[in-house]
Amino acid sequence: MQGAHLQPPLHSVGGTDVVKVTTKDIIEQFKLELVSGEEGIHRPITTSDISRPGLEMAGFFSYYPAKRIQLLGRSEMSFFELLSVKERMDRMTQLCTVNTPGIILSRDMEVPTELIEASERQQVPVMKTPIKTTRFSSRLTNYLESKLAPTTALHGVLVDIYGVGVLITGKSGVGKSETALELVKRGHRLIADDSVEIRQEDKDTLIGSSPELIEHLLEIRGLGIINVMTLFGAGAVRSHKRVTLVIDLELWDKNKHYDRLGLDEEKMKIIDSEITKITLPVRPGRNLAVIIEVAAMNFRLKRMGVNAAEQFTNRLADVIVDGEHDDI
Repeated sequence: MQGAHLQPPLHSVGGTDVVKVTTKDIIEQFKLELVSGEEGIHRPITTSDISRPGLEMAGFFSYYPAKRIQLLGRSEMSFFELLSVKERMDRMTQLCTVNTPGIILSRDMEVPTELIEASERQQVPVMKTPIKTTRFSSRLTNYLESKLAPTTALHGVLVDIYGVGVLITGKSGVGKSETALELVKRGHRLIADDSVEIRQEDKDTLIGSSPELIEHLLEIRGLGIINVMTLFGAGAVRSHKRVTLVIDLELWDKNKHYDRLGLDEEKMKIIDSEITKITLPVRPGRNLAVIIEVAAMNFRLKRMGVNAAEQFTNRLADVIVDGEHDDI
């Protein structure tokens, strides 16, 4: 897209940020029952780690991870019932700190009076869920890891081509959006145009999506803004896609040497992950959509162990060696 008028306020290009999640968000996401500590539901959750305070129930608070969500299951509550009244009050008072984002009881267990009183004093939200402890812990961890993943925003177009998430980059006006339109017409799917929000969900896993304001929109110079889903149907768009290949479009420079065999593999670092990058020179007469389509297919082949450039080089080397032997 051409102008910044379509871009909502985003993170700076190449920079990283953390999406904030509050206790209220997980209450709404998992339909939790809020029992007490309502005034603290806007507390931020800064880590995806979840704590099951078994040692804390026994009185060991030296390494208490107070900034984590505390999840109490049947084991913790069974031990809690064996404690004296004084010990119960002491444990729950220490469990509820000014940094604790919330305490959740699984299996719809009854919330002890001591916990309700301590939570009201420190304004720590106490919640309940009918889900089993291990299952809920897994779901909550996955949700928090997704929301708290490092993110960045890049100028470009993200397209799903034969299952390969291709991020098309390049200077403004080089033809990124026009190429994306041709790819959509050829049956591929648009994820984002102009601004691509990328989050790192794992060490080498980058997930790209579109800002909500410009989702499904494409800007073509001289034509204006078009809605890809309205024009081409729901099958022409996706909400998100893993980014595995970057194709950088640049105007043809006759003085620059371009790779003609495909042996050299360039990398581009996005957040903490390195992605394969291909630089394509743009000049009149080149069908960029077809070239990018073939690049995506060739990338898939390489990942399957089929490298045409290496095969050609090996055959060439064999021919040279055979020629030398014939001369002898």
